[in-house]
Amino acid sequence: MILSPAQYLLRIDDLCPTVSAERWQQFQSLIEEFRLHPILAVVPDNRDPELQVSPPDPAFWDGMRALEAAGAAIGLHGYQHLCATRGRSLVDLHRISEFAGIPAATQHAWIGEGIGILRGHGLNPNVWIAPRHGFDRNTLAALREEGILLLSDGFARVPFLQGGLTWIPQQLWAPVEKERGLWTICVHPNTARDAEIVVLRRFLAVHAAQFTSLDRVIFRFDPATLTLAERIHAVCALRRLKISHAAGPIRKLACFRSNNSA
Repeated sequence: MILSPAQYLLRIDDLCPTVSAERWQQFQSLIEEFRLHPILAVVPDNRDPELQVSPPDPAFWDGMRALEAAGAAIGLHGYQHLCATRGRSLVDLHRISEFAGIPAATQHAWIGEGIGILRGHGLNPNVWIAPRHGFDRNTLAALREEGILLLSDGFARVPFLQGGLTWIPQQLWAPVEKERGLWTICVHPNTARDAEIVVLRRFLAVHAAQFTSLDRVIFRFDPATLTLAERIHAVCALRRLKISHAAGPIRKLACFRSNNSA
């Protein structure tokens, strides 16, 4: 079932105690103002220098717990966000990732440790979000074994089953008005510009009623394997994105904007 009119999910990536304090506060203000229930992609044990933007926030984990209690979903955003392997991902956007190509036992250990860290902070991660979209079949097997059965990725317009997990598609990196389907908009506080936040606020002012939550999506949909037509749509959308990136990345490898049609 392709929703009409379109519905949107907001996903906020690269969250950790050293996230840009200024930008994260701006996104928190949007969450509060428009009563959003975003997916929060939290790095359990960040070691990536690029995500060390502000001094560690002693209230970070309290804030994550409060947002989860208010309806946000907590995503397991990799382990340490160190992308150093050249394995091929099931979502073929990047050649460098944290998980794709890593031995299965190591991936399982990282995922288990990451879940343990988040749970130790009183959070309940229930959806996988791979840094740089990098994961493979071994990742899916480890997630299944650890009880995480949701994944935020893919370019379809509906949730779908693949590899024993339910995929919640993530196709946009900036708000785009769509006629139908489920669309996840991914934002990165550390690299967001003032103009991007203004655009998102304007979009929310018009479309806030169309923003949903991960819980509502799971309740509403009964995921199945994709139809042939939807598989073709997803393949074409990914191909257009790769061509767009080859012509010149907009800002950085992990942050694209999609020009997919509805």
